[in-house]
Amino acid sequence: MRTIGKNIPRIGALERVLGTARFASDFASDEMITLMVLRSDRHHALIKKIDVSPAYEVPGCVRVFTHEDIPGVNRFGIITKDQRLLADGKVRCIGDPVCLVAAENQEAAEKALRAVKVVYEDLPPVFDPEEALRDGAPLIHEKGNELGRRIVHKGNPAKAFERADVVIERVYKTHHLEHAYLEPDGGVAYLDDNGVLVIIASTQNPHYDRKEVAELLGLEEESVRIIQAATGGGFGSKLDLNVQGFVGLATLLLRRPSKMIYSREEAFLATAKRHPLKMYYKSGADREGRLCAVEVKIIGDTGAYASYGLAVVSRSAVHATGPYEAPNVHIESIFAYTNNPYSGAMRGFGVPQIAFAHESQMDLIAQALGLEPLEIRKRNCLRVGSLTATGQELDASVGIGATLDAVADRYREFSARKRPSRSHKRRGVGLASMMYGIGNTGIQNPSTAQVELTPEGKIKVFTGAADIGQGSSTVLMQIAAEILGQDIQDIDLVVADTLYTTSAGATSASRQTYISGNAVKDAAEKLRDILLTQASSILKVNRTQLALENGLARALPDPSRTVSLKKIAEYSLKNGVPLKWQGFFDPPTTPLDPQTGQGVPYATYAFASHVVEVEVDTLTGEVEVLRVVAAHDVGKAINPENVRGQILGGVAMGVGFALMEEFVPNRTESLKDYHIPTFADMPVVEPLIVEDSEPTGPYGAKGVGEPALIPTAPAILNAIADALGARIYELPASLEVVMKAALVRSNPKNGNRST
Repeated sequence: MRTIGKNIPRIGALERVLGTARFASDFASDEMITLMVLRSDRHHALIKKIDVSPAYEVPGCVRVFTHEDIPGVNRFGIITKDQRLLADGKVRCIGDPVCLVAAENQEAAEKALRAVKVVYEDLPPVFDPEEALRDGAPLIHEKGNELGRRIVHKGNPAKAFERADVVIERVYKTHHLEHAYLEPDGGVAYLDDNGVLVIIASTQNPHYDRKEVAELLGLEEESVRIIQAATGGGFGSKLDLNVQGFVGLATLLLRRPSKMIYSREEAFLATAKRHPLKMYYKSGADREGRLCAVEVKIIGDTGAYASYGLAVVSRSAVHATGPYEAPNVHIESIFAYTNNPYSGAMRGFGVPQIAFAHESQMDLIAQALGLEPLEIRKRNCLRVGSLTATGQELDASVGIGATLDAVADRYREFSARKRPSRSHKRRGVGLASMMYGIGNTGIQNPSTAQVELTPEGKIKVFTGAADIGQGSSTVLMQIAAEILGQDIQDIDLVVADTLYTTSAGATSASRQTYISGNAVKDAAEKLRDILLTQASSILKVNRTQLALENGLARALPDPSRTVSLKKIAEYSLKNGVPLKWQGFFDPPTTPLDPQTGQGVPYATYAFASHVVEVEVDTLTGEVEVLRVVAAHDVGKAINPENVRGQILGGVAMGVGFALMEEFVPNRTESLKDYHIPTFADMPVVEPLIVEDSEPTGPYGAKGVGEPALIPTAPAILNAIADALGARIYELPASLEVVMKAALVRSNPKNGNRST
């Protein structure tokens, strides 16, 4: 193939290396008014009075906006519209936006912000989701504190547990995590010559932003244009509206350009977190180690607002059995509102938390039966023809077994050389696997794209898919180039600008390569058919004997006979033949049954297995992750180097999730309080690409963005348990937690069931 499977340099990489890429803050200027938000310092309170008059005494203060100034509907949210641009009578968490200050400069904005006086009447807060679900708990939203629930039921788990030879019951917990992207949220706004409100922002979903801003401001969508700036990371948080509504409101009402760039502290205070989950697991197996029943109850904390919480409710339930076939299943996932910071999308949508639990369970079952962790996974892993927990029969591209085979030699090699370097240092080896459904869960999940031949003979690709560093623009261009026989540098790309592109859906759920890739492929194939048909008429050659190549249509029997794309464009336009074609793809899924959760939530799944070698210092609690071998079934690696890069980044994030990252509400304020892995914490990583082709994917591709993260933390925790002989049931496995586990192991009276 010409471009598929090739390591094409990533689009946008050179600009980032040279420092010429324009991020949101690069569009800001001193002529723009500066915006700042006054945020609540109360967990749960009624707003009795907002006195903005003292702010107007500050030189340079232009305007102070409250909810009464919002011209449209003061509600937004990606699934549930329960958030307010500016609080309208009540705050539900610390950090809720109360009023917006516009000033001539940063100094004036800060002074005006401090001058605003707010009178609150405190309400009783609730911070624990199980407490929030009890009768009589303080109501956070009028409809009640339950955000949503999902049941997945198959077979007869109760009877199956009676027949099981081993039953393992444990409780697992994870906590809030911060996304910690390099670039804090930011954006600018201005009115163009036609009166259209233009917003340039750091975002993962420009078409969603346009819809929400239009509704907030009472405008038609055509009156709002969203352009994605170069985006310095998102990991899910920039799916939510951040500054777009604020800059849009100020610019619309003041008729002046505006800018708003979060400080790091504001990003920590006001943006979404990873959902903390409490997971009650019960797993049963026969004496050969084959799963016969799995029962799970998941309690999730969505915080003050829903954001992507409903998506995590369903995805966590659907994935609770992991990449294993369990004939009898009962899973209940319930998420509650609390007065904590709101939780939303973060790389994996709940599956990283769930994988920590189900992979710990697999090791515990293996230990109880005297089986090797690798062997128990191979006996239970899904295969072609297997039924998932939702009753979906997998008919192709089930590469979990191949990923286990890929890491098997390294697993045994690490295990064979396991020796403590000193008496207080112990080596451990851990294995973990995962599955991940590509795209949204059991709902329509389409993407569109356009491919055009310009009158000048230039190919243009139009896509709304926001590239936030994962490399989607490169992959989509490789697909178009392959179909049209062009080099990537000879194709122009228009991306994530709502004036010129149609919706590609959110950059989330590892969906862009699979779904937008298919949309681009569809559009490019339609254009190719037209180009070959027109070239056939020009050259008087059967179109089956023509090929597109380097800006030409060439006759295969006589390569000297060619016609340029420019000539084809001129000929087609003269004859009224359209040269811009739209592609579309929506994965074939079905809704989940509301009572049983049975259905086809995803058209395809990614699979992976990671092997980890660690060294644990029992005197200090320090865990050094030495090596990670990461095998991923991606269907087809359209850009192998891009896939390897995703795996490396996912492993780094997984190390943080396992060992150090924890956002503590009201205590974690910035990166000085939040520990993420540095270069010194990174292990040697060996990415292994497994290609079990997906028939519905573009050239067989699926996705790797979120799967790259998921197996790392559970593999590390399994390795720590192997090293210590004691298991940790709560993340992160910090120094203190690991030392406690080591003490439990050294004192048999304490037992080693949990720490």
